[in-house]
Amino acid sequence: MSDMPQAIYNWIWLALLVAITVLRKIHERRSGDHSRLAGTPVVEGVLMALWGIAAGVLPLFYVFGPWLELANLPFDWPPILGALGVVLFLAALWLLHRSHADLGRSWSPTVEPRATSRLVTVGVYRRIRHPMYSAHVVWGLAQALLLPNLLAGPLALAIMLAVLALRIPREERFMLEEFGEEYRDYMRTTGRLLPRYAKDGGREP
Repeated sequence: MSDMPQAIYNWIWLALLVAITVLRKIHERRSGDHSRLAGTPVVEGVLMALWGIAAGVLPLFYVFGPWLELANLPFDWPPILGALGVVLFLAALWLLHRSHADLGRSWSPTVEPRATSRLVTVGVYRRIRHPMYSAHVVWGLAQALLLPNLLAGPLALAIMLAVLALRIPREERFMLEEFGEEYRDYMRTTGRLLPRYAKDGGREP
C-alpha cells in the first residue's frame, strides 16, 4: 500500500477508535454502574491490560512515528484490505452500540450480572449470546486490516481471542447458575459469537 492511502487509513483508524471509545463511555454512564473488574482472575486481568496496550497504545506509536517499523509487514498491503477494515470497524461500532442498547441497565463490567438483571434475549441477543464480545473480535479484525504492522495490527485480535477463551466459559457457567434452564434453552437457539438460526425459527422476543 502506498504511503498516502496508508496515511488516510491511519487517520480513519484513529477517528474510529475515538468514536468507539466515546460510545463505550456513554453507555457505561447510562448504565449507572461505574464499578471496576473486581474479582477478575489475574491471568485475565493481565491479558486485558495487554489488550488495552495492543488496541490503543501500540497503534498510536505506529501512526505517529517510526518506532514500530521493524514490525511492518514485508510486502505491499492491498488498499482493498484497508477499505474492508473501515467497513468492519463501522460494523464493530454498530454492534457495540446495539449490544449496550439492547442490554440496557442489565449491563455490568464484571462477569456477574447486577442484582436487578434479567436474561436479555431480544435485539442482537436473540441470535448471539455475546454480541459485545463479537464486536471486539470484529474490531480486532478491522484493526488488523487497517494497520499493516504485526504489533499495531493483529496483536490486539490475538490477545482478545485469548481473553474470550477464558472469559466466555466462565461467564456461561455463572449464567447457568443464575438463570438455570432458562439460560440452557437460550443456549440451544443462539451462537456464542456468531448468529445461530434454529430450525424451528428460534425464540420469539
